[in-house]
Amino acid sequence: MHKLSIVIVNYNVRHFLEQVLKSVELAVKNLDVEVWVVDNNSVDASMEMVKIKFPWVKTIENDENVGFSKANNQAILKSNSDYILLLNPDTVLQDDTLEKCLNFMDEHSDVGGLGVRMIDGKGNFLPESKRGLPTPAVAFYKMTGLANLFSGSKKFGRYHMKYLPENETHEIDVLAGAFMMMRSKVLEEVGLLDEAFFMYGEDIDLSYRIIKAGYKNVYFPETTIIHYKGESTKKKSVNYVKVFYNAMILFAQKHYSSRMAGWFTFWIRIAIYLRAGLAIAFRGASRFWEPIADFLLIYIGYFGIASYWELYHKFVPHFYPLDYYYFHIPFYAGLVVLSSFLSGAYDKPFLPFRLFRGGLVGTILLFAAYAFFPKEWQFSRAILALGSAWAIGSTLLFRFIMGKMGYSRFSFNPLTQRRVFLVGTKEECDRINNLLINTRIKHTLLGKVNSKNEKGEGYIGGLHQLIELVEIYSANLVIFSSMDVPASTIMKKMSEFSGMSVQVKIAPSTSEFIIGSDSKNEPGELFTMDVQYNIAEKYNRRRKRVFDMMISLLLWMFIPFTLLGSVINYRVWNLFKNSLVVLFGGKTWISYHGLKSSELLPKMKPGIITPSANWTDTLFEGDVNFLYAREFEVSKDIYILYEYIKGK
Repeated sequence: MHKLSIVIVNYNVRHFLEQVLKSVELAVKNLDVEVWVVDNNSVDASMEMVKIKFPWVKTIENDENVGFSKANNQAILKSNSDYILLLNPDTVLQDDTLEKCLNFMDEHSDVGGLGVRMIDGKGNFLPESKRGLPTPAVAFYKMTGLANLFSGSKKFGRYHMKYLPENETHEIDVLAGAFMMMRSKVLEEVGLLDEAFFMYGEDIDLSYRIIKAGYKNVYFPETTIIHYKGESTKKKSVNYVKVFYNAMILFAQKHYSSRMAGWFTFWIRIAIYLRAGLAIAFRGASRFWEPIADFLLIYIGYFGIASYWELYHKFVPHFYPLDYYYFHIPFYAGLVVLSSFLSGAYDKPFLPFRLFRGGLVGTILLFAAYAFFPKEWQFSRAILALGSAWAIGSTLLFRFIMGKMGYSRFSFNPLTQRRVFLVGTKEECDRINNLLINTRIKHTLLGKVNSKNEKGEGYIGGLHQLIELVEIYSANLVIFSSMDVPASTIMKKMSEFSGMSVQVKIAPSTSEFIIGSDSKNEPGELFTMDVQYNIAEKYNRRRKRVFDMMISLLLWMFIPFTLLGSVINYRVWNLFKNSLVVLFGGKTWISYHGLKSSELLPKMKPGIITPSANWTDTLFEGDVNFLYAREFEVSKDIYILYEYIKGK
């Protein structure tokens, strides 16, 4: 029998999984531990990575996503140990985390479950490290905001128990599912995770059953783990709201009296509708507020210029009609905003060049369209020119001001140009720097920091000087080598960075990725050597869709020539008969050749034409698809279409 069994459920988070297994590998030294990874039918080659890099890990591979509860139960039933630890893949343990927790459990036989202090990827304490039961009153205080307003109150703030000191050991109600250490005999007594909870709520249910059986759940802050919690971004989705609150309803129906459960269910359902509505509104606002703000800003500019022009310019014989203000100017502003959208101005990260390019292209299109307007619609080219200059200048100035006010989305010097310190040995620092170069990360290497606090050639300083180095050189990114710097030291340094505008990332040894997150609500960026496909970028997908629509419309706009060409060339007829399907998004003009070779590539709709071997200079179907996805450009689609019509 082992001392401890660790169970990790994985679903398409290969990079997180490798990170946590490396931290577990260090934490289990000198301990009798078995580790289980249960995979819920991932498609990101997670299990292949585990088998190659961690052959000592026991695995269970499901043919479908069976949910969090069932997956954990599968491994628990196969385990043989005194203690069970349910661990999320997006966590990092300190080297002594397991030893400290096991010692505490051994010394306190009345403790059935143990949770630890958790921080996010920037060192901020995660309040879900200690939680209270979601009784109707607690749930009401949480949903109405009273819990946040009076977080220090024992009455109103029980959901996250913020009235309990963060650095003291306390008895709590609910353990966080990210790290739940339990006695095996307690699980035998109270039962395993309830598989009726597919996702969310299972940790609350099991924690409550442990308490009902007469055992304690304890918050143990003597050790800290990182919980990146990248999935938090999904909490703004309608689906999360529905799944989470339905889990709360299931919990109430299972543990509360029918009358209390009825009232609880009623208010929870009200909360579902309210939160779902807010989620939809939030997503809509976060998605469209920028183009709406730009439209209003540009419209105001055009309106003001036109008003001034008609009042004070001697060449304007009379006032402009109201239609000019109600229809023409909104059209001008809308065309510029549409051009900016197609140019990628609203994509992340914000790049000023995209916004400038979108405004410039919009201006050109506006003047081109103006030339075809009827005479009675051609009011003033001067207003078009001045308004377009206003559109470009004002939108850029607006973002500059927002960036100066601290809104990082609009920073004109974003972290795409990173000022980096690398912490580790020379060999590891060189490896990490090469990784940054090979992944095309724009960065300036400020220097290497010796992880052993020793002076030496090639180092700018020691680990004990890191804070001073960051402040002096204005670094915005620090990358630690996990092979050279213990997780406990990394976490300590993260806490020291609190309040500073610096990111922290960790580079696992022998891995071709660097992982990290800024907060519990942001998944952060993943620097990886994985192939970057042009076709996967939003901007390129949008351009491809515009290309598809334009070709389809041209085929119909010049239908006499299209039909004549169809008689001469059957390939033109093939294009024409599929034009409506492509126009309405059922297919795309150019897509992968075959299916099997494209399974691991970014998804695309079926195509009318496939990339030719002539374009890629290869005879292999898989290579053709790979190169097309990686090197996609609209110009290549035009070339492929041209070659197809020619008959090559």
